[in-house]
Amino acid sequence: MLQGQGQGQGQRLLQSALVIAAATALSRVLGLVREVVIADRFGAGAEYDAFVVAFLLPHMLRMLLAEGALSTAFVPLLTERIHRGRAWAERFASNVLTVALWVLPLVVILGILLAPYYVPFLADGFSATKQALTVRLVGITFPFLGLVGLAAVVMGLLLAHERFLAPALAPVFFNVGLIVGALWLAPRFDPPVLGLAWGVLLGGALQLGFQVPFLRGIFRYRPLIDLGDEGLRRLVLLMLPTVAGLIVVELNLLVDNKLASRLGDGSIASLQYAIRLFQLPLGLFAVALGTALLPQLSRHASAHDPRAFGEDLRQGLRLAALVLLPAAVGLIVLGGPVIALLFEHGRFTPDDTARTLYVLRFLALGLLGYGMTHLLTRAFYALQDTRTPVLASAVAVGVNIAFDLLLIGPLGVGGLALATALAGFTQAAVLAVLLQRRLREPLWAPILPEGAKMALGALVMGGIVGALDGGLARLHASELARVGLSVAAGVLSYGAFALRAGLLPKGWERKGARRPSH
Repeated sequence: MLQGQGQGQGQRLLQSALVIAAATALSRVLGLVREVVIADRFGAGAEYDAFVVAFLLPHMLRMLLAEGALSTAFVPLLTERIHRGRAWAERFASNVLTVALWVLPLVVILGILLAPYYVPFLADGFSATKQALTVRLVGITFPFLGLVGLAAVVMGLLLAHERFLAPALAPVFFNVGLIVGALWLAPRFDPPVLGLAWGVLLGGALQLGFQVPFLRGIFRYRPLIDLGDEGLRRLVLLMLPTVAGLIVVELNLLVDNKLASRLGDGSIASLQYAIRLFQLPLGLFAVALGTALLPQLSRHASAHDPRAFGEDLRQGLRLAALVLLPAAVGLIVLGGPVIALLFEHGRFTPDDTARTLYVLRFLALGLLGYGMTHLLTRAFYALQDTRTPVLASAVAVGVNIAFDLLLIGPLGVGGLALATALAGFTQAAVLAVLLQRRLREPLWAPILPEGAKMALGALVMGGIVGALDGGLARLHASELARVGLSVAAGVLSYGAFALRAGLLPKGWERKGARRPSH
């Protein structure tokens, strides 16, 4: 009975994750289009370096105050109140939204006013002209934080009611804004990168506006501010350690960009392009899986059911490994033709391709570590424990900075990427050990044999794909042919291996035969 129930839960988790992944796939495809357009218009040069640094702090605060700390602390608390009754939930959500409407504009104003002081610190390798451009870009991009902060509250409301589609589709509109900025706004500005910055604001407004209509029927806003509310106090208490943990995580990015700014024009841009490709499989599946997993784990935590909690988490870890291991191998083997196909046109040169590939191969080594970290962190959030992830993040940052300083000399910008990969595995290991002690439920032992099979399958797939791509390259095939045929061969070979080895989720083979019982 318990086994059948666990399989049913795993199938429902997979179905929810696939719905989110399908919506996220559209966003990631547009994200790739966005990067292709930006690469064509700006290449990997000084202007785009300045934009990356200018958007760094708004993006970091977006994670600290909005989509990271706020939404992950908000969802479990709101889920708890939904179970008490709609009136409880609406009052709590209205209070949070009103406070956000006051706090976010103040943060935006401070961010703009202080830009001349923190930009020289973030990019001390930039020339004075490049720093001045960066400060100017900050003034345009920083209000994005206010828009996306409100969007995060709306997203939390939808996720707590298990409405996954709209939050997953919302980033599509951010990408649309940047594409419009690069294609249509940039030519109207001098320098053109200012148009890209205005595209950031457009994307934030679209991301918020798209989600609001989906609140109809589940939430009615009533202007309310009650700073003494117990729920608001708990939200702040949960957010504080999350903010601290995210600060630690974002410190990795700050250190990497600061060091990369000293390695010459294009180093930050190449790191950015490589990170975008690295984040593609994470966004397509690991983030989608974590989004679907958080409400389920929150319910099990509220019901004090560690067995169901552990089973759903193990299902999530299995599914993440099933996808991320071959994805990592694919990025290492096929990274060159993929980067050339997507980015090598316009102002993006073959040298930019070579430098980006060099970074990507080191980053890809940490893909599984970051996927596991994402799921394990959500498990702690579901337990309303936001302090433990801070400890794991602090350890990971220490590892990252130590290896940054150790590896940047012999490996250059690739050393920064390898340090990031090592930090990801460190964080996942710390989280797993601490969570297993808390749950008293085995996390790794039941899935290690399957993980070994997945790793073997990914290596076999990598050999097949590498041989095929090498042959196509010798025949002077186009990058499109190399990528298309090699990806198809990789999917088919790994899929056949997974099916033969029994690695697919239980019931997957019969999914078309009957619907799983609920």
